[in-house]
Amino acid sequence: MNQAPAVPNQKPTRQRPLSVGPLRAFEAVARLLSFRGAADELFLTQSAISRQIRSLEEELGFSLFLRGTRHVELTSDGAALQTTAIAALERLDQTVRQLRQARGRRVVNVTTFASFASLWLIPRLEAFQHQHPDIDIRVSANDQVIDLDDSEFDIALRYTAAGNIPPGAERLFGETLTPAVSRWLSAQGEQGERPPLRQAADLAHYTLAEEDDSRPTAEFLGWRRWLREHGVPDLQPRRWMYLNFTYQQVQAALGGQAVALARVALVSEQLQRGDLIEPFGPAGRMSSPIAYWLLLSRHSKNRPEVVLFNDWLLAQAAQARIDIGETAPA
Repeated sequence: MNQAPAVPNQKPTRQRPLSVGPLRAFEAVARLLSFRGAADELFLTQSAISRQIRSLEEELGFSLFLRGTRHVELTSDGAALQTTAIAALERLDQTVRQLRQARGRRVVNVTTFASFASLWLIPRLEAFQHQHPDIDIRVSANDQVIDLDDSEFDIALRYTAAGNIPPGAERLFGETLTPAVSRWLSAQGEQGERPPLRQAADLAHYTLAEEDDSRPTAEFLGWRRWLREHGVPDLQPRRWMYLNFTYQQVQAALGGQAVALARVALVSEQLQRGDLIEPFGPAGRMSSPIAYWLLLSRHSKNRPEVVLFNDWLLAQAAQARIDIGETAPA
């Protein structure tokens, strides 16, 4: 059998596995484009970081950085390695966290958006913690959509249209909106300090807290839609208050600063206590095609603490459907 001719002076391909320490130093320098910044982040000296990078480059057999007097730049090989290094280190860190959790207290990691966490989830958590004091709940509130199976999170609570949700998601409840005011602001109208809120046209004498959001869902949450549906499309309020988070609008309403177009499911407790009032009653409610959803990570679905929290969330959602008058899931 003929063999391919040997290439003169060709270095043998290195097969030894990479060390994790230098790889982590490389990821930090590549992300920050700074040896000093990486040293500060990893609590090492700058010379130690330099030694680890040199060691990694020798082990690989090629350069990772172009080093200038005032800047650091990735080579094309370095850029290719960075992508893989980030994914590998994130997966490694995730596994370590899960192993540590398995040996310590039970933890359920939840990701959701800020308004839902502030207005709906956190006020109810005390009931779950009272029933299960040995389970810790970690809530990460942000609006980024993540891949649960490539993250540390066990459960994601999201707000979107049905067409945008992945298969296997559980629908919690739909969206219903209603004008909401504080008792103090409502009393001002009753006492004649301004016209009371009897009909939609009376909103011209009040400040309206408006959704200030560029996302497609915002069109279903704004006053303009509500005013059109209630026969006063050209109404101009006393003034507008533009806020881009739902909980800010609720705070403005609770403080008597504005009338909020509130999401009923998120303010049901304030409505039941009388802290917020629906001036137009059930007739002022407006539905939306957006809904709230629960997604369960495949790598967590069999953990007992996650199952317990998942079941508790579904029970809370059933009560929320009653609060908004939704007799059955759509």
